Amino acid sequence: MSEETNKAAVQRCYDEFFNTGNLDLVEQFHTTDFVGHIAGLPPVQGVEALRQIASGYLSAFPDLHITVEDMVAEGDKVMTRVYWRGTHKGEFIGIPPTGRQVTVKGMYEYRIADGKIAEWWDFSDNLGLMQQLGAIPAPGQAS
Repeated sequence: MSEETNKAAVQRCYDEFFNTGNLDLVEQFHTTDFVGHIAGLPPVQGVEALRQIASGYLSAFPDLHITVEDMVAEGDKVMTRVYWRGTHKGEFIGIPPTGRQVTVKGMYEYRIADGKIAEWWDFSDNLGLMQQLGAIPAPGQAS
């Protein structure tokens, strides 16, 4: 696959899977043996595990929308710099809904195989997310 084709596959995954919240499309964009890497967590293995993670985010942030700021590709790898926004309307990792609008910046690296995402690495600002939700005080705030 060409680098442009690989970039298009990642962009379509953002547009058609994440931004629509259509969890039925997970297999369309990911290989069956997909592996996701999120710092501090065990690997996300397989499309069903990915569906569960995505469902958790979409339940907590039903208006979640990802915007790609930059995308580069080399060989079978695609790197994106993104931000996502959403309103915290459902429980998220034990944090009750706050109604707060959050913006989270991140970088993701993807490995593409046969036009689908086979592996990804998540480098998101999870500390910033927790601060925006009020779960962790921001620097200079009382705890």
